[in-house]
Amino acid sequence: MRVFRTMLKTELKLSLRGMDMFIFAICMPVVVTIILGIIYGNKLAFHGAGYTFLEQSFGAITTIAICAGGVMGLPLVMSDYRHRKILKRFKVTPISPAMILMVQVVIYALYSIASLILVYTIATIFFGFRFSGSWLQFLGFYFLVMASMFSIGMMVGGIAPNIKIAGIMASVLYFPMLIFSGATLPYEIMPTALQKFANILPLTQGIKLLKAATLGLTIDSVIMPIIVMIALGVICTGVALRFFKWE
Repeated sequence: MRVFRTMLKTELKLSLRGMDMFIFAICMPVVVTIILGIIYGNKLAFHGAGYTFLEQSFGAITTIAICAGGVMGLPLVMSDYRHRKILKRFKVTPISPAMILMVQVVIYALYSIASLILVYTIATIFFGFRFSGSWLQFLGFYFLVMASMFSIGMMVGGIAPNIKIAGIMASVLYFPMLIFSGATLPYEIMPTALQKFANILPLTQGIKLLKAATLGLTIDSVIMPIIVMIALGVICTGVALRFFKWE
């Protein structure tokens, strides 16, 4: 545990100095919340059954930080360390791939939780956001989505042979999910054809979970997204650990 704490403290300082995750994981969700609040206010969402756009979109907005850290940040950091031979030095120490990956996961989880708190506070104080569901269920789904999305980043960061390929893979995964899954553009206002495309994206299934928990919908309506998130997490984590490249 002492080694883990030391690595975590060092990596967190380096991450904060870079400012990238502060901008994309903290500032961006807040900006999206403010924009939706200003544009739509308390207007009812399409097919919202009495819910406002912000209430419909709360779960989606909270995934922006998860997606930024897990799908983009984590693989780029790991591939950069591989490129600079830092992982090669770790290889001759008792530090395992699981510990290296877990340190990064904890850092991006902290960013995501901070973002969740900020988004909820701003939405509640300034835009009259009303949380209708169970916080216990929401947090359970939230950490499930986080684990699933982070597993994608661990897989890309663990197996990408160099930083260029890692960047391409991360971008191909990150930007479509950020734009078309409902994280930034509300799913409800998308054309039907675009919604069909969005449904094949993993993050879309995660957002359905968080939306159901936010609005107090029954768990029966999101059984498939739960299965998808669990399966994705198990498969990607297994691939990341099994085929982890030190150099």
